[in-house]
Amino acid sequence: MIELAIDSGDTAWILVASALVLIMTPGVGLFYGGMVRRKNVITLITLSFISMIIVSIQWITVGYSMAFGPDIGGIIGSLKYFFLDGIGFEAFEGTQIPHIVFIVYQMMFAIITLAILVSAVAERSKLSGFILFGLLWITVVYCAFAHWVWGGGWLSEIGALDFAGGMVVHISSGFSALALAIVVGRRRGFGEHSIEPHNLPITLLGAGLLWFGWFGFNGGSALAANGLAANAILVTNTSAVVAALVWICFTWSKGKPGSLGVVTGALAGLAAVTPAAGFIDVKGAAAIGLISGILCYFAMNLRIKKGLDETLDAWAIHGVGGAWGCLAVAIFSKESIGGYSGLLYGSTELLIPQVLMVVVSIVYAIAATFVLAKIVDVLVGLRVNEEEEYVGLDISQHGEVAYT
Repeated sequence: MIELAIDSGDTAWILVASALVLIMTPGVGLFYGGMVRRKNVITLITLSFISMIIVSIQWITVGYSMAFGPDIGGIIGSLKYFFLDGIGFEAFEGTQIPHIVFIVYQMMFAIITLAILVSAVAERSKLSGFILFGLLWITVVYCAFAHWVWGGGWLSEIGALDFAGGMVVHISSGFSALALAIVVGRRRGFGEHSIEPHNLPITLLGAGLLWFGWFGFNGGSALAANGLAANAILVTNTSAVVAALVWICFTWSKGKPGSLGVVTGALAGLAAVTPAAGFIDVKGAAAIGLISGILCYFAMNLRIKKGLDETLDAWAIHGVGGAWGCLAVAIFSKESIGGYSGLLYGSTELLIPQVLMVVVSIVYAIAATFVLAKIVDVLVGLRVNEEEEYVGLDISQHGEVAYT
């Protein structure tokens, strides 16, 4: 492959996009923090920073190499880039950005993915257990998924597409959250008395940061400052607003359109459009947003009906939304945008790879997470004791209170 010259405009954009993706992680912390009780808000925000710390260390040591190192059997990358050995300022393959910039950008994706997974253990997580679980999970699940579809693994070989992380980020975190919530169990008092969000303005601020950062998440995945990046940002926003409108209609029909429903709908649209953002036009984005709004709304209601305490709905929003988005790639992809045609434009070539990617990633995420959670629970424990949960994690895990 001919090595391209470094382009300063592309490089600057991906560095900015990296910062945009990073701001999503404290955004998740605020989004989650406002939805829990006041005795647990510090912990929820802190777990986002914990995700930054443990994933950053894992990424520069073995994580990047396992995800993007030379392929081993289509399953994982070798440790050629252990501690980023041998990586310099040369252009990353097929791009005009330095290899090290690509590493930084991808690190932000890994960080936000673990932060999303906090949803499953909200208000009952043991800090040491989460740290150990997070380290194992990012290695066994996230790095494998990233390699399969982005790093030259078996899914990329069969032609599966995931532009910005529908499978790598959203299916992985969403369906893993489902398995983790089952292992950890319900919060004490769940289903017996009302557990209401303590600070919706914080949640709305977090949602705003997520929406803002998503433009770097999807737009930056073009890996260049070009029309594809601009289109990705446009379709991202389109899907978000359509899905949000769907949730407004649903909640309004049942009473009043609550603010939490508005932003949750937007996040459903954002998650769903992520794998397709580099392959669709605004009509496809509107359709993806419409259907994701419906699917994620009913998934959340199903979770509530079944009494499953996957507390902050990572499964319903990220998992279901990401799975639908990956399938939507096979329907709405337009050759003039990303070089591939979907069912809507007369081609079936993407159908089997996309379906296979969704099915295998869901099964693997659930199974691997369940096993890892059981192991960690035996070794150090995943959940605080009853007294610690009663007084709140802010005091029991951090010795602090959010409000005096």
